[in-house]
Amino acid sequence: MAKIERTKNATRNIIFGVILRAYQIIVPFLMRTAMIYLMGVQYLGLNSLFTSVLQVLNLAELGVGSSMIYSMYRPIAEDDNTTICALMKLYRTYYRLIGLIIAVVGCILTPFIPKLISGDIPQGINIYILYLLNLGATVLSYWLFAYKNSILQAHQRTDIVSKVTLITNTIQYVLQLFVLWIFKNYYLYVIVMLVTQALTNIVTAIMADKIYPQFKPKGELHKEEIHQINQKIRDLFTAKLGGVVVGSADTIVISAFLGLTTLAVYQNYYFIMNSICGFITVIFSAITAGIGNSLVTGSSEKNYNDFKKFTFIICFILCICCCCFVGLYQPFMKLWVGKKFMLSFSFVILFCILFYCLELAMVWATVKDAAGLWHSDRFRPLIGACANLIMNIVLVQVIGLYGIILSTVFSYIFISMPWLIHNLFKFLYNESLKVYLKDLSMYILVAILATTITTIICRKITFVGIFELVFKGIISIIIPVSIEILCYRKKEEFKESIKLVKKMLKKGQ
Repeated sequence: MAKIERTKNATRNIIFGVILRAYQIIVPFLMRTAMIYLMGVQYLGLNSLFTSVLQVLNLAELGVGSSMIYSMYRPIAEDDNTTICALMKLYRTYYRLIGLIIAVVGCILTPFIPKLISGDIPQGINIYILYLLNLGATVLSYWLFAYKNSILQAHQRTDIVSKVTLITNTIQYVLQLFVLWIFKNYYLYVIVMLVTQALTNIVTAIMADKIYPQFKPKGELHKEEIHQINQKIRDLFTAKLGGVVVGSADTIVISAFLGLTTLAVYQNYYFIMNSICGFITVIFSAITAGIGNSLVTGSSEKNYNDFKKFTFIICFILCICCCCFVGLYQPFMKLWVGKKFMLSFSFVILFCILFYCLELAMVWATVKDAAGLWHSDRFRPLIGACANLIMNIVLVQVIGLYGIILSTVFSYIFISMPWLIHNLFKFLYNESLKVYLKDLSMYILVAILATTITTIICRKITFVGIFELVFKGIISIIIPVSIEILCYRKKEEFKESIKLVKKMLKKGQ
């Protein structure tokens, strides 16, 4: 087997990942718009609620996928095909069991679904049928060849997954738009999603078999190896639980206390932020396997320098994104949904803070996952999630929607982030945490400065409509880039990052 080319694979994955993410922003945006104007804003609320409930049910996954992919790094590096095949077989068995558990628990929870909705639901809608259809789509994702994704992920071939998803999503969106436009039938809308989910898994499995025909689910692992994998899964469960609570609690609490309309308005803003997160996630996904491979084969000094460089690049990008948020969020929402469904500018600031926290924590979590540091980190996600949930329930009744965002921000700043970075430096990097935090503080201060200047200048622009977006968009990019170059031009991480970008561009040609 040829040696894995980390830079080449990362470049390829980023290119195709960015294309897919751009597609997954533009087209779902059009679908959300069609849903608002053809069906009503409450249907968006229903979509968000079902997604969050099913995320809770996905706790049954227990982190099996991450554990299996991590377990493949070493046998891939050592060309140990026998172990890889045995891992695939174990992965398949686990996922079949998980699908069954989700189906059973999901059915048991069916009578309680209406209690998660405050106020009215759209007329003529059977909430139980819709929930069961969404449940079916989730179960199918586990039963239909999901385990074969592990081979592509571990070999850094997420570009294949991106291509397949691009094709199947196109089919899904075309059919869903047809259903909304012609039939205005939400049931058919969900059924289309179920069918295309199955299609995605089947086509991905076919491609995995075509590229890596030598890997079949066969053979047995030693009991000790299975024990180690199960230990990783147990350790990952708390991380999975924490992620689900943080990701789903907001939606469920808003629906239960503030209603579907408020949830839809909140989700419109969250959709924009999450879309940008998706672009950055492409970078994380593209390099995770490379980091895992490097941690196995590279020196400690090299790995730490890569970590510093990784942090710098992401913080550089986050600064630009935050400036774009303060400059473009409100004028874009005004054009898209109108003033009726807009939040105040103070929410934009909160979304900026939340965005920065989420993505910075993702940097550290990516390294943690690549290194397999799940056991030492097993309690952090759970405690952070519990704190977030408690604050959600309390603060939403005191300050409404502000409490939802603030509870997540507080749980990250005061619990999750300090704990996570402490674990990295305690168990992985034998370097000074103070020096790293000093650099990080500089990145945050530069971001605050750039965001403040961008806000002041953008508020002086009096254009309206599309011209407002264009001019504010230009300012929101020029200002942060200029300030960052001025502040970072002498930093070693900046110089190394420029070299890395040039190398990736060369490899991508």
